[in-house]
Amino acid sequence: MTTPLKIASIAVAGTLASAFAMASAPAQAADDMEKCFGIAKAGQNDCAAEGSNSCAGTSKVDFDPHGWKLVKKGTCTTTTVTLPDGKARTGSLEAIKG
Repeated sequence: MTTPLKIASIAVAGTLASAFAMASAPAQAADDMEKCFGIAKAGQNDCAAEGSNSCAGTSKVDFDPHGWKLVKKGTCTTTTVTLPDGKARTGSLEAIKG
């Protein structure tokens, strides 16, 4: 095998190895994440339990009680946001009623 061909083969192998490593990272990261309702700013939700913002980034209001954002597992219920009326609210592991 000529040197340029060896270099090209090594480059392709390295690229494929990197791609496979990155493809498995999100699956591992998902295990360390949880849905946290009521903490996403408008347009920054990951999804919603119900309503008109069921897709990522479609929430029209800050801190929609039905919209959720993925956060590191164990941090949701300690995350606090300040609502437009000045009241504080902690994230919830379930859609917020009311």
